[in-house]
Amino acid sequence: MKSKRNSPNNILIVEDDEDDYFLIKEAMEMAQMNYRHSWVKDGEELMDHLHRLKKDGKDGTNPSLIILDLNLPKKSGREALSEIKSNPELRSIPVLILTTSNAREDISRSYDLGVNSFVQKPLRFEQMVEFFSVMNKYWFHFVKLPQEE
Repeated sequence: MKSKRNSPNNILIVEDDEDDYFLIKEAMEMAQMNYRHSWVKDGEELMDHLHRLKKDGKDGTNPSLIILDLNLPKKSGREALSEIKSNPELRSIPVLILTTSNAREDISRSYDLGVNSFVQKPLRFEQMVEFFSVMNKYWFHFVKLPQEE
């Protein structure tokens, strides 16, 4: 299934663990997603990246989706999520938490901060591929995103 958009979806992956990043990237490719991606390793890099897009005059290049880990160095995923969702220029970017945590407190707090989805990282690679296949269909085929208006 191809995306509604002609160009690839622009996904920003925020993951401090390089092995997890490569698993995510491989699973997305196996799920046959039509995407470009950027990768940052912590919450500070995430916010710098988003602000740099604005500063460079690339207002139309906000990510189609941010895939955010919660437990990051320097600035946690929770702090970055709070910053994104409190910023009028960034709050419409969909954010999906993809983390090892399944703690009720993390789930509740993330939704309180405005996350769009909270997903515990699948334990097996095949489950990760299945997740990204479903996620791709949901976010990029059925959901109407602000960038499409």
